Amino acid sequence: MTATPLLRVSNLSVHFDRSARPAVDDVSFDVAAGECLAIVGESGSGKSVTARSLLGLAPARAHVSFSELSLAGESLPAPGARRWRTIRGASIGLVLQDALVSLDPLRPVGREIDDVLRLHTTLSQRERQARVLELLDAVGIPDPALRARQRSGELSGGLRQRALIAAGIAAGPALIIADEPTTALDVTVQARVLDLLSSLRNNGTAMILITHDLAVVSRVADRVAVMSEGRIVETGETKGLLRAPATVPTQQLLAAIPVDVTRGIPLTLPSDAEAVTVPDTSASAGAAATATAAASSLPALELRGVSRRYPTPHGAAIQALDNVSLTLASGTTLGLVGQSGSGKTTIARIALGLETADSGEVLLAGHEWGSLNARERRPLRPTLGAIYQDALSSFDPRLSVERILTDALSAGASANHQSLTTPDELLDAVGLPRAVKNRRPLLLSGGQRQRVAIARALAPGPQTILCDEPVSSLDVSTQARVLNLLDELQRHLHLSYLFISHDLGVIRHMSDRVAVINEGRIVETGPTDEIFIAPQHPYTRSLIAALPRVRG
Repeated sequence: MTATPLLRVSNLSVHFDRSARPAVDDVSFDVAAGECLAIVGESGSGKSVTARSLLGLAPARAHVSFSELSLAGESLPAPGARRWRTIRGASIGLVLQDALVSLDPLRPVGREIDDVLRLHTTLSQRERQARVLELLDAVGIPDPALRARQRSGELSGGLRQRALIAAGIAAGPALIIADEPTTALDVTVQARVLDLLSSLRNNGTAMILITHDLAVVSRVADRVAVMSEGRIVETGETKGLLRAPATVPTQQLLAAIPVDVTRGIPLTLPSDAEAVTVPDTSASAGAAATATAAASSLPALELRGVSRRYPTPHGAAIQALDNVSLTLASGTTLGLVGQSGSGKTTIARIALGLETADSGEVLLAGHEWGSLNARERRPLRPTLGAIYQDALSSFDPRLSVERILTDALSAGASANHQSLTTPDELLDAVGLPRAVKNRRPLLLSGGQRQRVAIARALAPGPQTILCDEPVSSLDVSTQARVLNLLDELQRHLHLSYLFISHDLGVIRHMSDRVAVINEGRIVETGPTDEIFIAPQHPYTRSLIAALPRVRG
C-alpha cells in the first residue's frame, strides 16, 4: 500500500436544492492503491451520489463543491468536462447495480466489453476478442464464447451483472468504483466475483465499494466509512468497526442483517423506524375467511412435472426446467433458491401464467391454471399477485402512486378480497403516509417504491403472492422493514408466498419450507431448518457453505 493516496477527496458537498439539507455534506476520505474502502449506509444516505460525483456524473441540477478531488496527484475535471471521456473506463472503472439499464439491449455483451478495450487499450482486434472471453470467464460466466454473442435480454440477471463487471474492469483501471456489484448474484457466483475483486485489489487496484451487504464488506474491504444523512458518521478498519461499532447508524445496519435469524423472529429495526399497523380485516372478511378455511386443505400453488425448453439461434435448445414439482401449502411461505440461470425466473413466469410449460401441470388453489388461455385465466387472475425485484421498472413512470393503485383496484377483485379497497387503505397497510399518493415513483426512495409494489400486489385481494427477489436491491434496514411487513401481512391476510431469492439469509428468515433448484431440476426440498442445518444434496451443501456472514 503506497504512502500517497491514489484518490483524495476533501470536503465534498453536493446540493440539489440550496435551501435543503445537502445530499452529500462535507465528505472527506482517501483511498490508496491496493486498498478497498467500503461506503455503507441506508438508502438516501448519500453513498451513490458520492460515487457518481467522483466520476463527474452528478445530475445536471446538482451543485458539486470540494476542496480537493484528485487521482494519482492530478485534479479531476469539473462535471461535464470532455476530459472525463478519457478517464472513465481507463483510469476509473465503474460497475453499477442495474445491469439491464447499463447494458445496450441491441448489442451483444461481447461488443460492450470490446468497446472499452478498443477505446482505452492498444490491443489488436484478435487480442481484444481473446481478452473479452478471458474477462467473461474470470467473472464466472459459463460458455463465454456463446454468451459474448448474446444480448443482455437473453441473459439472466446474474449473468448480466457479471458481464457489466467484466466491462468495468476490462481496461485495468487504477480505481474501480463498484456500486452494489453483487446484489443480483447468488452466493456461489458472488463468492467468485468477490475473489476476483480481492485479487484486483491485491494486485494494486484501488477500490470503492458501495454496498448495503455488510457480509461482502467484511470479506473484501480494508476500511469502512458509514454514511448517514449525507455525512460520514464513522470510519475505521473493517474488522474493528464491525466488531465494535461506535455509532447508532452502524449498530442499526448490523442488527438488521437476516442471516441466521430464523422463521418467526422479527428483524431488529432502527428505533426511529416507522410503525406498520396492518388494518384488522376480520370484521369485513367473513365470507372470505370461510372460503380460505375451506380451501386450506388445497395447496395454494402446485407445479407437477413441469418442463420447459427454449430454442436458441446458436444451436441446441436450452433445458430451462426438467420435470419440476413444487407444492406451496396454503398460508405458508415456500422459499425457492438457486444460482443464476438455474430456472427460478422460468418457474416464476410459468406460475404467473406469463408463459406455458412444454409439459406438466400448474394448479392454482386446486384449479387448473397452466393450460388455460388468457380469457379462461381472467376470473382467477386476481387471486395471484406478484412483487418484483425492480419496482421502478414495473411502474409506468408517468403515473402517480394513487393512479397506480387505483388501476390495480379496478382490474378486478378475487373472492378472497379483504377491506383494502381504496389507495389510502392500501398505503396504510404497507406503512406509507397517504401524502405519497400524489408522487410519481421516481420521486420515492427504493424502500417506498417497494412498498407501493406490495400495495399494488395486495389491491385485488390475492390469496397467493409470488415474490421474485423483492428485497435484493434494498439496504439492510429497509430490507428488514419490508420483510417484517410481508410477515405481518401474511398473518393478517392469510397469504401464501412463493419467495424467490438468491439471498439465503432472507430465504431462511422468511420460509416455512425451501426448495433448491440447480440446472432446471429440484435437487432438494424440505422444512427450512432441516435444509440449513443438515442439507443432503452436495449442491445445497455448497450453497450453505458459500453463505456470506459478517466477519467481525
